[in-house]
Amino acid sequence: MKKLALSLATCAAVLLPIGAITLPTAAQAQSVGVFINTPPPPPRYERVPPPRRGYVWAPGHYEARGHRHVWVPGGYMRARPGYAYRAPEWRERGGRWEYNRGRWDRDGDGVPNRYDRRPDNPYRR
Repeated sequence: MKKLALSLATCAAVLLPIGAITLPTAAQAQSVGVFINTPPPPPRYERVPPPRRGYVWAPGHYEARGHRHVWVPGGYMRARPGYAYRAPEWRERGGRWEYNRGRWDRDGDGVPNRYDRRPDNPYRR
């Protein structure tokens, strides 16, 4: 029995550092932007329904799926008090097109709060 306990303790001592090394790499994963080489087609016309109290209209847009542009129709999203909705957009960068998905912005500067050095800056407006 002592030999079994000793061998289990030895295995745990050997495997524990391996687990400690691999766990932080999963936590450090970063989101990757979507790039495509062709520009998106012109936006489609959408009839916007009448406003709804407590909701914000998210306009339709093109998304990249499998190296193609696919139209995603617009719709209402529940409003978040104190936030402004930023619609998805395509930007040209170095001859390639980058897709930035829609997001909620708290201080109205267009920078997502997780990347903003001073979110909620009252003097920025």
